[in-house]
Amino acid sequence: MLLDLRTIFVKERVGVFKIRDTYDLLDPASGATVGLVKDETQGWARWLRLLLKKALLPARVNVYEREEQPPVIWLRKSPSFWHSHVRVHDARGQEIGHFKSKLFTLGGGFHVYDSTGQKFAEVKGDWKGWNFKLLDANGMELGVITKKWAGLGRELFTTADQYVIALSEQAPAAKDRAALLLAAALAVDIVFKEHQS
Repeated sequence: MLLDLRTIFVKERVGVFKIRDTYDLLDPASGATVGLVKDETQGWARWLRLLLKKALLPARVNVYEREEQPPVIWLRKSPSFWHSHVRVHDARGQEIGHFKSKLFTLGGGFHVYDSTGQKFAEVKGDWKGWNFKLLDANGMELGVITKKWAGLGRELFTTADQYVIALSEQAPAAKDRAALLLAAALAVDIVFKEHQS
């Protein structure tokens, strides 16, 4: 099951003219597809991305184990100018937590809150904004998000990224918190970083 994996390879699909992003989720050990992430934002907001930065507009991102099934989790980002706010929901539509972007940070990052509003983790980027650490409230590493070099042509001529999400053994095993950490890792590129490409 997707939410039980501790390491996931995320590969964005390349497209010439894209206003909707799609990502394949792979098991790095076997190379097998374990899920799919689709940007399923409303049509008007997708088309506005041609004129405005993606970070300013609302977004809806669904995470599937199989495309023909309902999403296992989904993310909804509200429109924003300063602080991006993303809510994460489980398959039943219940909110399991949310993220708030940091206002001033060199490499990017945001805070992770559970369903009770308690901050339990933070995502902190390096100075390049390519690699991120998932840290608990005490600064202990819960996981890393590492960008993978995709080759000169792909890096220069597309915005399609590849990266690995690796949760440590210290990361919470509770389903909601594990799902929040996966969603946080996906949100780095899909919601918070993609507009900078």
